[in-house]
Amino acid sequence: MPTSLPERIDVQRAAAAGREFSGRFALDNCKRLAGMLVDTSGEVSYSLAFGRAMTGTPKVRVEADVELPLLCQSTLERFLHPVSIRSDIGFIWREEDESSLPAGLEPAMVGEDGIDPLALIEDELILAVPVLPRRPDAPTMEASYAPTEDKPNPFAALAKMKQQAG
Repeated sequence: MPTSLPERIDVQRAAAAGREFSGRFALDNCKRLAGMLVDTSGEVSYSLAFGRAMTGTPKVRVEADVELPLLCQSTLERFLHPVSIRSDIGFIWREEDESSLPAGLEPAMVGEDGIDPLALIEDELILAVPVLPRRPDAPTMEASYAPTEDKPNPFAALAKMKQQAG
């Protein structure tokens, strides 16, 4: 756990006080994200700024910058995928409250003991991982299909039988 980031945060108190947290932590702190990466070398630079929406809903602005070590699906080589996150998150205590969130806020459920700020940042990083990672400079591969004349049609025998029967 990063030293400047507490293990749990009471979002009501943090929002009322306008608390801010910022710093860096090693990628190896992100256990759920680690399974999507080639390795966990690198650091995440983050900031969390708590406040309230116009409706009074507690919210946080999450910012994170990192280069994620991913496996290019075209070349099967490791590459660094730059990620820059800027998300506004509104807190809810029940799923039914999600519809009352102001526009522009992503919902995040608050537990009885507050939120885990590291997990909140990690959730945003997980969402930023591409489904099919690909280096920007990877060569493009084009599929081509050219039927060959020397291969027999697998349905030719069926067509012949159909002609004989009818």
